[in-house]
Amino acid sequence: MTIPRILVVDDDAELRQMLTQFLQQHGCIALPATGDAGIRKHLSSGRIDLILLDVMLGDESGVDICARLRAEQSVPIIMISALSTDGDRMAGYAVGADDYIAKPFNLDLLLARIRAVLARARRSSSLSHRRRMAVFRFAGWTYDSKRDEVLSPDGYLVTLSRRETTLLQALLANPRIPLTRQEIAAALDVTGDADPASDAQGRAIDVLVGRLRAKIERDPKHPDMLRTERGVGYVFAVDVTAKDD
Repeated sequence: MTIPRILVVDDDAELRQMLTQFLQQHGCIALPATGDAGIRKHLSSGRIDLILLDVMLGDESGVDICARLRAEQSVPIIMISALSTDGDRMAGYAVGADDYIAKPFNLDLLLARIRAVLARARRSSSLSHRRRMAVFRFAGWTYDSKRDEVLSPDGYLVTLSRRETTLLQALLANPRIPLTRQEIAAALDVTGDADPASDAQGRAIDVLVGRLRAKIERDPKHPDMLRTERGVGYVFAVDVTAKDD
Protein backbone atom coordinates (compact mmCIF):
# COMPACT_ATOMS: atom_id res chain seq x y z
CA MET A 1 0.00 0.00 0.00
CA THR A 2 1.37 3.42 -0.98
CA ILE A 3 2.12 5.72 1.95
CA PRO A 4 0.52 9.12 1.22
CA ARG A 5 2.94 12.01 0.78
CA ILE A 6 1.35 15.20 2.09
CA LEU A 7 2.77 18.68 1.69
CA VAL A 8 2.01 20.92 4.68
CA VAL A 9 2.16 24.58 3.62
CA ASP A 10 1.95 27.17 6.40
CA ASP A 11 4.09 30.17 7.37
CA ASP A 12 3.39 29.54 11.09
CA ALA A 13 6.37 27.40 12.12
CA GLU A 14 4.68 26.03 15.23
CA LEU A 15 1.49 24.98 13.45
CA ARG A 16 3.46 23.61 10.50
CA GLN A 17 5.57 21.43 12.80
CA MET A 18 2.54 20.27 14.78
CA LEU A 19 0.63 19.24 11.64
CA THR A 20 3.71 17.54 10.17
CA GLN A 21 4.30 15.49 13.32
CA PHE A 22 0.61 14.59 13.65
CA LEU A 23 0.41 13.30 10.07
CA GLN A 24 3.64 11.34 10.47
CA GLN A 25 2.20 9.70 13.59
CA HIS A 26 -0.80 8.61 11.51
CA GLY A 27 1.05 6.83 8.72
CA CYS A 28 1.75 9.69 6.31
CA ILE A 29 4.92 11.16 4.92
CA ALA A 30 4.52 14.85 5.79
CA LEU A 31 6.73 17.43 4.11
CA PRO A 32 6.83 21.07 5.31
CA ALA A 33 6.83 24.17 3.11
CA THR A 34 6.27 27.87 3.74
CA GLY A 35 5.09 29.14 0.37
CA ASP A 36 4.98 28.85 -3.42
CA ALA A 37 8.72 28.27 -3.88
CA GLY A 38 8.74 25.40 -1.40
CA ILE A 39 5.66 23.84 -3.01
CA ARG A 40 7.25 23.87 -6.45
CA LYS A 41 10.51 22.47 -5.13
CA HIS A 42 8.70 19.48 -3.60
CA LEU A 43 6.50 18.95 -6.65
CA SER A 44 9.53 18.88 -8.94
CA SER A 45 11.51 16.49 -6.74
CA GLY A 46 8.97 13.74 -6.04
CA ARG A 47 5.39 12.53 -5.81
CA ILE A 48 2.95 14.60 -3.77
CA ASP A 49 -0.47 13.05 -3.08
CA LEU A 50 -2.12 16.02 -1.34
CA ILE A 51 -1.36 19.62 -0.40
CA LEU A 52 -2.58 21.07 2.88
CA LEU A 53 -2.49 24.77 2.06
CA ASP A 54 -2.99 27.73 4.41
CA VAL A 55 -4.88 30.65 2.88
CA MET A 56 -2.76 33.41 4.44
CA LEU A 57 0.98 32.93 3.91
CA GLY A 58 2.53 36.26 4.85
CA ASP A 59 2.94 38.17 1.60
CA GLU A 60 1.56 35.28 -0.44
CA SER A 61 -2.05 34.24 -0.97
CA GLY A 62 -2.95 30.57 -0.67
CA VAL A 63 -5.96 31.22 -2.92
CA ASP A 64 -3.69 32.55 -5.69
CA ILE A 65 -1.28 29.64 -5.24
CA CYS A 66 -4.18 27.17 -5.45
CA ALA A 67 -5.41 28.77 -8.67
CA ARG A 68 -1.95 28.55 -10.27
CA LEU A 69 -1.48 24.94 -9.19
CA ARG A 70 -4.89 23.91 -10.43
CA ALA A 71 -4.14 25.39 -13.85
CA GLU A 72 -1.09 23.14 -14.08
CA GLN A 73 -2.02 19.85 -12.39
CA SER A 74 -4.66 17.90 -10.49
CA VAL A 75 -2.95 17.25 -7.14
CA PRO A 76 -5.65 17.34 -4.41
CA ILE A 77 -5.62 20.53 -2.32
CA ILE A 78 -7.23 21.14 1.08
CA MET A 79 -7.23 24.77 2.16
CA ILE A 80 -7.09 25.72 5.83
CA SER A 81 -7.85 29.21 7.11
CA ALA A 82 -9.03 31.33 10.00
CA LEU A 83 -11.41 32.89 7.45
CA SER A 84 -14.59 30.88 7.69
CA THR A 85 -17.41 32.83 6.04
CA ASP A 86 -19.35 31.26 3.17
CA GLY A 87 -17.69 33.76 0.84
CA ASP A 88 -14.21 32.69 1.94
CA ARG A 89 -15.08 29.03 1.45
CA MET A 90 -16.57 29.67 -1.98
CA ALA A 91 -13.43 31.58 -2.99
CA GLY A 92 -11.41 28.48 -2.14
CA TYR A 93 -13.70 26.13 -4.02
CA ALA A 94 -13.85 28.53 -6.98
CA VAL A 95 -10.09 28.20 -7.59
CA GLY A 96 -10.20 24.42 -7.41
CA ALA A 97 -9.70 23.45 -3.76
CA ASP A 98 -10.98 19.96 -2.99
CA ASP A 99 -11.94 20.90 0.58
CA TYR A 100 -11.82 23.92 2.90
CA ILE A 101 -11.35 23.66 6.66
CA ALA A 102 -11.69 26.57 9.06
CA LYS A 103 -9.34 27.15 12.00
CA PRO A 104 -9.41 26.14 14.77
CA PHE A 105 -10.09 22.55 13.77
CA ASN A 106 -10.10 19.14 15.41
CA LEU A 107 -7.06 17.14 14.28
CA ASP A 108 -9.01 13.90 14.01
CA LEU A 109 -11.57 15.66 11.80
CA LEU A 110 -8.76 17.05 9.66
CA LEU A 111 -7.32 13.54 9.27
CA ALA A 112 -10.72 12.19 8.26
CA ARG A 113 -11.11 14.93 5.62
CA ILE A 114 -7.61 14.24 4.29
CA ARG A 115 -8.39 10.52 3.99
CA ALA A 116 -11.68 11.27 2.24
CA VAL A 117 -10.01 13.53 -0.35
CA LEU A 118 -7.24 10.96 -0.92
CA ALA A 119 -9.86 8.23 -1.38
CA ARG A 120 -11.70 10.32 -3.99
CA ALA A 121 -8.42 10.96 -5.80
CA ARG A 122 -7.61 7.24 -5.84
CA ARG A 123 -11.06 6.45 -7.22
CA SER A 124 -10.58 8.99 -9.99
CA SER A 125 -7.21 7.44 -10.85
CA SER A 126 -8.78 3.99 -10.78
CA LEU A 127 -11.54 5.13 -13.11
CA SER A 128 -9.06 6.67 -15.54
CA HIS A 129 -6.94 3.51 -15.59
CA ARG A 130 -9.73 1.00 -15.78
CA ARG A 131 -11.55 2.85 -18.55
CA ARG A 132 -8.58 1.88 -20.74
CA MET A 133 -9.22 -1.80 -20.04
CA ALA A 134 -11.12 -3.58 -22.78
CA VAL A 135 -13.35 -6.24 -21.18
CA PHE A 136 -15.13 -6.24 -17.83
CA ARG A 137 -17.04 -9.21 -16.40
CA PHE A 138 -19.46 -9.04 -13.48
CA ALA A 139 -22.17 -11.42 -12.25
CA GLY A 140 -22.27 -13.20 -15.61
CA TRP A 141 -22.43 -9.95 -17.57
CA THR A 142 -19.75 -8.68 -19.98
CA TYR A 143 -18.96 -5.10 -20.95
CA ASP A 144 -16.59 -4.67 -23.91
CA SER A 145 -15.39 -1.07 -23.82
CA LYS A 146 -13.71 -1.21 -27.25
CA ARG A 147 -16.92 -2.33 -28.92
CA ASP A 148 -19.08 -0.47 -26.38
CA GLU A 149 -21.24 -3.60 -26.00
CA VAL A 150 -23.02 -4.98 -22.95
CA LEU A 151 -23.92 -8.68 -23.00
CA SER A 152 -26.33 -10.26 -20.51
CA PRO A 153 -25.59 -13.65 -18.90
CA ASP A 154 -27.90 -15.16 -21.55
CA GLY A 155 -25.85 -13.64 -24.36
CA TYR A 156 -28.32 -10.90 -25.29
CA LEU A 157 -26.98 -7.52 -26.38
CA VAL A 158 -28.27 -4.76 -24.10
CA THR A 159 -28.30 -1.21 -25.44
CA LEU A 160 -27.28 1.58 -23.05
CA SER A 161 -27.40 5.32 -23.57
CA ARG A 162 -24.17 7.31 -23.42
CA ARG A 163 -24.79 8.44 -19.82
CA GLU A 164 -25.90 4.96 -18.76
CA THR A 165 -22.65 3.61 -20.20
CA THR A 166 -20.60 6.27 -18.38
CA LEU A 167 -22.37 5.41 -15.12
CA LEU A 168 -21.66 1.71 -15.65
CA GLN A 169 -17.99 2.52 -16.29
CA ALA A 170 -17.77 4.47 -13.03
CA LEU A 171 -19.33 1.56 -11.14
CA LEU A 172 -17.05 -1.00 -12.81
CA ALA A 173 -14.03 1.08 -11.80
CA ASN A 174 -15.11 1.06 -8.14
CA PRO A 175 -16.71 -2.31 -7.31
CA ARG A 176 -17.94 -2.73 -3.72
CA ILE A 177 -16.96 0.88 -2.90
CA PRO A 178 -19.87 3.10 -1.82
CA LEU A 179 -19.99 6.17 -4.05
CA THR A 180 -21.74 9.40 -3.16
CA ARG A 181 -24.02 11.09 -5.64
CA GLN A 182 -21.43 13.88 -5.84
CA GLU A 183 -18.70 11.41 -6.84
CA ILE A 184 -20.94 9.82 -9.45
CA ALA A 185 -21.93 13.24 -10.81
CA ALA A 186 -18.26 14.22 -11.08
CA ALA A 187 -17.51 11.02 -13.03
CA LEU A 188 -20.43 11.70 -15.39
CA ASP A 189 -19.58 15.36 -16.00
CA VAL A 190 -17.17 15.23 -18.92
CA THR A 191 -17.35 19.02 -19.46
CA GLY A 192 -16.67 20.12 -15.90
CA ASP A 193 -19.65 22.47 -16.04
CA ALA A 194 -22.05 20.59 -13.76
CA ASP A 195 -22.54 21.36 -10.10
CA PRO A 196 -22.30 17.90 -8.46
CA ALA A 197 -23.57 19.26 -5.14
CA SER A 198 -26.90 20.57 -6.48
CA ASP A 199 -30.21 18.95 -5.56
CA ALA A 200 -31.19 18.78 -9.23
CA GLN A 201 -28.00 16.91 -10.05
CA GLY A 202 -28.64 14.47 -7.19
CA ARG A 203 -32.15 13.75 -8.49
CA ALA A 204 -30.77 13.27 -12.01
CA ILE A 205 -28.33 10.67 -10.66
CA ASP A 206 -31.20 8.81 -8.96
CA VAL A 207 -33.16 8.75 -12.22
CA LEU A 208 -30.12 7.52 -14.16
CA VAL A 209 -29.46 4.77 -11.62
CA GLY A 210 -33.09 3.67 -11.98
CA ARG A 211 -32.73 3.46 -15.77
CA LEU A 212 -29.55 1.39 -15.54
CA ARG A 213 -31.14 -0.92 -12.98
CA ALA A 214 -34.07 -1.49 -15.34
CA LYS A 215 -31.63 -2.78 -17.96
CA ILE A 216 -29.21 -4.93 -15.92
CA GLU A 217 -31.09 -6.08 -12.81
CA ARG A 218 -33.36 -9.13 -12.70
CA ASP A 219 -35.66 -7.23 -10.34
CA PRO A 220 -34.97 -3.48 -10.54
CA LYS A 221 -37.09 -2.83 -7.42
CA HIS A 222 -34.91 -5.24 -5.43
CA PRO A 223 -31.48 -4.86 -7.07
CA ASP A 224 -28.71 -7.37 -6.45
CA MET A 225 -25.90 -5.42 -8.12
CA LEU A 226 -26.53 -1.67 -8.05
CA ARG A 227 -27.66 -1.18 -4.48
CA THR A 228 -28.57 1.90 -2.51
CA GLU A 229 -26.11 2.60 0.29
CA ARG A 230 -28.22 4.36 2.90
CA GLY A 231 -26.79 7.70 3.95
CA VAL A 232 -24.08 7.57 1.26
CA GLY A 233 -25.31 6.94 -2.28
CA TYR A 234 -24.86 3.76 -4.30
CA VAL A 235 -22.58 0.73 -4.36
CA PHE A 236 -21.90 -1.80 -7.12
CA ALA A 237 -22.13 -4.84 -4.86
CA VAL A 238 -20.51 -7.48 -7.11
CA ASP A 239 -16.98 -8.49 -7.99
CA VAL A 240 -15.57 -7.18 -11.27
CA THR A 241 -12.74 -8.60 -13.33
CA ALA A 242 -11.07 -6.56 -16.03
CA LYS A 243 -8.48 -7.34 -18.66
CA ASP A 244 -7.09 -5.78 -21.79
CA ASP A 245 -7.91 -8.23 -24.54
